[in-house]
Amino acid sequence: MRSRWFAVLAVLPALATPTVPGADGVVTARYTFNGRSGAVLDESGHGHTLSIVSGHGGAVRSVVHGPGTALAFPARCATADCPHVALQAPTSADLNPGTKDLAYGADVLLPVGQTSKGQNVVQKGYSTTSSQWKLQIDGLAGRPSCVLVDVHKPAIRIATSTVSVADGRWHALACRRAGTTFGVFVDGVPRGSTTVPASLSVANDRPLSIGGKGAFADNDQFNGALDNVWVEIG
Repeated sequence: MRSRWFAVLAVLPALATPTVPGADGVVTARYTFNGRSGAVLDESGHGHTLSIVSGHGGAVRSVVHGPGTALAFPARCATADCPHVALQAPTSADLNPGTKDLAYGADVLLPVGQTSKGQNVVQKGYSTTSSQWKLQIDGLAGRPSCVLVDVHKPAIRIATSTVSVADGRWHALACRRAGTTFGVFVDGVPRGSTTVPASLSVANDRPLSIGGKGAFADNDQFNGALDNVWVEIG
């Protein structure tokens, strides 16, 4: 089953990532995963190089996506020793938006039957121990959602998509905070939003993480393929 859906990636065209309406900040991190060998370089020029962290044999693999490549993460697993893997860059102040406008996203492919209670796509910070911004795919329905957690009042603010992306096809996902509006976009279309305080601030000393929040057991492992991860601030 696992090799079957990986093979599908080779025949699917690469997405032309749609513009998020109104997102015109500074690109502070960008990863296309083309020609990956070892560490993954930050193509924004800001030096946020990604390294792999893993447990129980967790690994990522390069797969063909259009003219380039994407990264496939471990398939869903229900045993006690499931493989865990994430890509992480060290903490950096320029990835902390504070109260500024913020946009971030990724192209994702999640097959039918590979959903779980929660899978993390890209994030900085943790909801219970620090402030946070995050893109995730929630629940068995496979609906993407965007998360902000304030450094001062750690209540979780969530914008959840009304549509699923767990259909075995590539989708461009994006989160955008513009003032007090925080929304989730699927293929360039707004699919959900919530209101956040203008004073909400995200600033922490946690790493930038892609595909999971770490290599430990409770890492909210992503179980599909990722491409074109990006972050814009301002």
